[in-house]
Amino acid sequence: MIDITEVFIDTLAPNSAAIKNGQGLVKKRRFVQLNQSEDGVVLFGECGGSGSSNYYPSADFVVSDKPVMRCTCPSRQLPCKHVLGLLYAYVGKENFVSATIPEDLAVKREKMSKREERKSELAAEGATVKPKKVNKSALKKKIGAQLEGLAVLEKLTQSLIRAGLGTIDAKGVKDIQVHVKMMGNYYLTGAQIELRRLALLLSSSDNREKTYSLAIEQLTRIHAFIKKGRAHLTLKLEDPDMSLNHESTIEEWLGHAWQLTELKECGLMSSDVELIQLSFLSYDDAARQEYVDLGYWIEKSTGDIHRTLQYRPYKAAKYIHEEDSFTDVALIPSLYRYPGDRNRRVRFESMSTRPLTNQDVEWIVSKASYSFSESFKQIKNQLKNPLADKNPVMLLHVNKISKSQQDQFVITDESGQHLVLDQIVALEQNTLPLLQYFALEELSDTTMLLMFEHQLDTGRLKAQPLTLIKGMDMIRLLY
Repeated sequence: MIDITEVFIDTLAPNSAAIKNGQGLVKKRRFVQLNQSEDGVVLFGECGGSGSSNYYPSADFVVSDKPVMRCTCPSRQLPCKHVLGLLYAYVGKENFVSATIPEDLAVKREKMSKREERKSELAAEGATVKPKKVNKSALKKKIGAQLEGLAVLEKLTQSLIRAGLGTIDAKGVKDIQVHVKMMGNYYLTGAQIELRRLALLLSSSDNREKTYSLAIEQLTRIHAFIKKGRAHLTLKLEDPDMSLNHESTIEEWLGHAWQLTELKECGLMSSDVELIQLSFLSYDDAARQEYVDLGYWIEKSTGDIHRTLQYRPYKAAKYIHEEDSFTDVALIPSLYRYPGDRNRRVRFESMSTRPLTNQDVEWIVSKASYSFSESFKQIKNQLKNPLADKNPVMLLHVNKISKSQQDQFVITDESGQHLVLDQIVALEQNTLPLLQYFALEELSDTTMLLMFEHQLDTGRLKAQPLTLIKGMDMIRLLY
């Protein structure tokens, strides 16, 4: 018996259009045949296509949380709409007839089975994947180039500061963009992103005072990157093993893409973890030239709130699976943690699911902080590091919510400490107008997932709500 839910199928889909098209095939009764193997682990069928011939999708659940999906259609998306339609038909209780697996599919399954058997034999014999050898000579050359690039970056930022932001015109922005390309030659992808972000800010026609405040903050971030990057690379050259630093985010800033094997070797992997998604959003990051799928999840064993991040480059976005909101509990065999502080990035390769229960929601509420002062102290400690995530997220228990004389929402904890809610720069979507649809008493004695931001001009923290939890209801303001 294959145990899957519609939410699980949604997570397999490459994008929302594929979900809609797959469900449409079922509604339009485009499936000529729906079959299930005699052992109950393979779904296969025949679906009418746009051409003269039909397509034959299949989903093999021999590994329950990692189905192998195939189809004879020419689509480059995997899974295609025909496979998704097959799965939606199954969870929709359509009639699947028991049948023998077609010969061509059986041949493919046999080949895959032999590959898996060979892997198992190697594992039983004690064969392990040899760690990738580091070419120290090449790495030293790369570090030398990176140090040279940091010197070029420092010279640029110092000239910008000496001249003053008000003097930067279109020619100055163009010079920054030239340096963006140069940073690629020095293997400094992190510098490329931050310089491009600075150029975008200075090209903005928005409120100049606000723009200059953000630009100053960005220059401070770049200066900290230069300082910490140079210190890290200098120490690395002195290290005979040239080891990776798994205790901070500096490696990622310098362009290192962590491999799962590296994270495991550094002790950054946990087994059998349950995650519950609290919020999800997708946005266009012009500085990275990528679409970003960002999810916030709470870990059942620890109560820590993590982030999942998927980057979809503009040029390849349509070929990459687009993440989406997830409402079940994710059962993760292996969870990999990236170096970082609060809300550290996590990653997983496979999962199974179970429905979210009232007990799960009660548990989430119990993990909320009741003290604003203690929470703000933790957030401010993180924000002291210029290279840390500028928008930490926390669960807070809100004793009361009210309106200020300026018609702003104000949340208060049990001790009477308050915080004014406001839209933050990092979020393009303003969730605050949605609060007007709740009665104030409905927003009191509730739990809020809040994203924070430091206001450089006032020195104060501001926060924007992402999710509300009232009773057994989890209400996402971003979806």
